[in-house]
Amino acid sequence: MGLFDDLKAKLEPVKDKVGDLVQQHGGKIEQGIDKAARVVDEKTDGRYSSQIRTGTGKAKQALDRLAEQDGRGGRA
Repeated sequence: MGLFDDLKAKLEPVKDKVGDLVQQHGGKIEQGIDKAARVVDEKTDGRYSSQIRTGTGKAKQALDRLAEQDGRGGRA
């Protein structure tokens, strides 16, 4: 077994746990992402609004992928 295979095997339970947490608290996580995006956008006077929207969208897509890994569907 290679180094990466060993690492992957050790991280599998963590990945499952994260997926479960996203299933249970996905709505709250999404609200936190939105709130952080608003604060950063305000602090930068809107200069980086496009990049913030892009990053927010990618973070939400990552949440969806984590929630769907175990086949139970999307976020709560």
